[in-house]
Amino acid sequence: MKPGPEAALYAHYAARLRPPPEVTEIPEARGSAAEVRRREGAALLAALPTDAMAVALDLGGDAPDSEAFAAMLSRWDDSGRTPCFLIGGAEGLDPAVLARADRRIALGPMTWPHFLVRGMLAEQLYRAQAIRRNHPYHRAWRP
Repeated sequence: MKPGPEAALYAHYAARLRPPPEVTEIPEARGSAAEVRRREGAALLAALPTDAMAVALDLGGDAPDSEAFAAMLSRWDDSGRTPCFLIGGAEGLDPAVLARADRRIALGPMTWPHFLVRGMLAEQLYRAQAIRRNHPYHRAWRP
């Protein structure tokens, strides 16, 4: 990710997470949309640890609220499988990645650029951590 406000947003929330997240970036592929999805999908799957809980960020997935997301993370922690969040590039995720995913979640019904998704996910991971620790960062009473 190039320096800029999107990288700063991610860094702001990632620095608050314990343990800090590990990010594996894959190179941006070239070619037709289908070829880009295939190449990027193969790279994502190759980088995914074998025993990981693969969580695809996909518009077709469930859109949990923050409390439900925190509960999901608790269940995944209890299972002993580390969640690995898969964020597609400009062409989205390849069907092979979606087939491998243990879960598909959406950050709402709108389409977001992948460089913003990383920061939004980091914020939601921090919020979930706060919820799980009863920290006042999350204000459940607010709509």
